[in-house]
Amino acid sequence: MHSRISHFFYWTVFVFAYIALDWASYLHALHGFNITPWNPSLALGLVCSLRYGRLTAIPWFFALLLGEIIVRDLPAPILTTIVLSSTLVAGYGTIAEVLRRLVNTENVLPDQKNLLWWLAIVIIGTLSTSSLYITLLLVFDLIPVGEGGIALVRFWVGDCVGIVVTMPFFWVLFQHRSRICDILLRWETVGYGMLAVGMLWVAFGLGGSGEFQYFYLLFLPIVWAAARQGMAGAAIAAFVLQAGIMTAVQWLNLVAVTAFELQMLGAVLTFVGLFIGVVIDEKQRVSAELRQTLRLAAAGEMAGALAHELNQPLTALSAYGMACEQLLEQGETGDRLRETIRRMVSESFRAADVVRRLRDFFRTGATQLETVNLGDLLASASAPFMNKAQQQGIVLTIDTPSTCTLLADCLQLEVVFRNLLSNAFDAVAEQPSGQRKIRISSHAESKKNICICIEDNGLGLSAEEAGRMFEAFQSSKSSGLGLGLAISRAIVEAHGGHLLAEITNHGLFKVILPIAEKDDDAI
Repeated sequence: MHSRISHFFYWTVFVFAYIALDWASYLHALHGFNITPWNPSLALGLVCSLRYGRLTAIPWFFALLLGEIIVRDLPAPILTTIVLSSTLVAGYGTIAEVLRRLVNTENVLPDQKNLLWWLAIVIIGTLSTSSLYITLLLVFDLIPVGEGGIALVRFWVGDCVGIVVTMPFFWVLFQHRSRICDILLRWETVGYGMLAVGMLWVAFGLGGSGEFQYFYLLFLPIVWAAARQGMAGAAIAAFVLQAGIMTAVQWLNLVAVTAFELQMLGAVLTFVGLFIGVVIDEKQRVSAELRQTLRLAAAGEMAGALAHELNQPLTALSAYGMACEQLLEQGETGDRLRETIRRMVSESFRAADVVRRLRDFFRTGATQLETVNLGDLLASASAPFMNKAQQQGIVLTIDTPSTCTLLADCLQLEVVFRNLLSNAFDAVAEQPSGQRKIRISSHAESKKNICICIEDNGLGLSAEEAGRMFEAFQSSKSSGLGLGLAISRAIVEAHGGHLLAEITNHGLFKVILPIAEKDDDAI
C-alpha cells in the first residue's frame, strides 16, 4: 500500500513538472500546436523513462494530454488529441528504449562514444517522431498542406534542441543529486553563473540589435564550467544558458525564425560544452585508474622487496626457535637460553622495521636515511643474483670503492639495484652462454655525488626507447607492467639523486646519489 502511494506521488509530481515545463516553453507556437523553438519537457520524460522503465508511458501520456488541454486549450478534437498524444508517447518511448540498449544509462554520457551515440539517437529519433506527428496533423487537416515542411523542421528542431540541451541536466539531477548539490555550492559555479548572465546581457542587450554578433561570448561560461566540473558542470551551464536565451527571446519578442536560428546556435554551444565535459571526465577517470594501477604495482614491488628483505630475519628466527627447542630439551634455563631468546626478539624487531620502512615509502614516499656503505649495499642487493649468474653463464662483476658511504635508506635502494640487475639479466639473455657480462662500477661524479653504473653487453637502447624508458606502462617484456623503472626513479629522486639510461651500443644505467659529507675526502 505504501509503495502504491509513493508511486502515485512521484508520477503526480512528474505530470505537474512536465506541464510546467510545457507551459514555460510554449513560445512562438505554430498553429496553436506544441511546435515551439524549445521543448525541454521531453528531456524530463526521457530521463524518467530511462530511470523507471516503460511504466513511465502512462503518466507521460496523461501529461501530454493535460498539456494540450491546459496550456493550448485543446487545439484539436479530443479523440484526435488522444491519437496524437499516443503517437508522441510511442515515438519518445522508442527513443528511450533505443538509448537504454545502446547507451550507458547508468552514468551520464561517460565517454565520447556514448555521447555520439546519444546525439545520433536523439537526432534520428526526433526526426522520425516529428515526421509521423506532422503527417497525422496533415491527415487530420489540422495544418495547411503547404506548411507541412516548415512545421516538420520547426517541430523536429524544437524537440531535438530541447532534448540535447536539457536532458543532460535532468540526467545528472536524477543520477547524481549529491554531486549537483556539491557543485552548486562551489565558488566557481557562482562565478560561471554570473559570467553566463553577463554574457547573455552582452549578446542580447548590446548585440541583439546587430544580429547577435556577440553570441560567441556565451561559449566562455560553458567552457569554464565543463573544464572545471566535467559533464555535470557543462549540463548545468547549458541549461542555464538555454533558459536565458529563451527568456531573452520572449523578452525581446523576437520573430520565430530568429528564435530558431538562436536555438541552432544554442545546440552547437551545448554540444561543444558537453564534448569538453566528457573529455574532462574521461581524463579524470583514466587518471584515477592510473593511480590505482600504480598503487597496485607499488604493492607488487613492495611484496617483492619484503620477500627478499624478510628472508634473512625469518630464517634467523626459525634457527633461533629450533635452538630454543634444543636447549629446552637439554634442560637449559640459563644464560644461553636467554641470549637465544634475545636474538629472536632482535630479529623480530628487524623484520618489523623492514615492513614499516618499505610500507612508508610506497604509501607516502617517506625515506629513513642512515649511513650506508656503498660496497655493502651493492653486495646485499646483488647477493640473490649470484647463483642465477652461475646457472645462466653470466659474469657478474662488482667494482666499487669500499670506503664510500651514502646517506640513504638501504632497503629502498636495494629495490632499485635489484630492479636494474634484473633488467640487465634479461638484456644479456640473447648473448651466447659464457659471453654474458654484467658489471657494476662507480666513480665520483663530483665532490658531493657518486655515480653507480650498471652495464651489460646486451643490445643497448635506442634514442626512442631511452626517451620512454621511465614512463609508466612502457615495458619491453611481454609479461611486464612497465612500472619497475618508474618506481626506481621515484626512489632515487626521493634520495636527492638521478636515474639515467644512456644511449650506447650496450646496456648502461647510471644511478647518481649524494655522498655522506664525512666521506667527501675519501673518494
